[in-house]
Amino acid sequence: MKVRGRLLVVSLMVAAVVSVVAGWAIARSRDDAADGDSVEIDSQATFDVPSIETNSVVDGTPFPDVSVQTVDGNELPTGDLVGQPMVVNIWGSTCTPCKKELPDFAEAHAEYGDEVRFVGISYLPASDREEAFARDRGIDYELLYDANGEFITAAGLAVFPVTLFVAPDGTIIEQTGQLDLERLRTLIEEDLL
Repeated sequence: MKVRGRLLVVSLMVAAVVSVVAGWAIARSRDDAADGDSVEIDSQATFDVPSIETNSVVDGTPFPDVSVQTVDGNELPTGDLVGQPMVVNIWGSTCTPCKKELPDFAEAHAEYGDEVRFVGISYLPASDREEAFARDRGIDYELLYDANGEFITAAGLAVFPVTLFVAPDGTIIEQTGQLDLERLRTLIEEDLL
């Protein structure tokens, strides 16, 4: 028993050392291969960094009519949102640009909320954490959740944030990526008022 126990301990120590050395070698080879954020491709393939252009163009199309959820888990058809000028921001707490723009949406809502309906649709599941994330950034308009992806699929979205400017008849007038307050004001005044 003593020999087998020692053999097991020695085997585990050797495996640990080999794992550490192999991990170091792999990490080192990746560090040597990577130069900042560049990628070298040895074929005729191209790589496009995902951007708002990755999303489907929805300008001039009807606002998707699918079900989303409230924070309480109740279903709400998005078609029920249509009827007045609307700014719909598709966001999530895991999206860095979304984090940056939410305070600007809060300020725009304070300025235009009497004339324009503001709606936030998170691509993450409804949760108190997600709700608090937006509320902590000043958002006090209605927040909805697209945990099953029906809305983002119907709208052809893959890169976030996305903001849709919707006419009272439900036609999407404009689709944009990340916004600041100045651009948000301009689009509201040009497209919705």
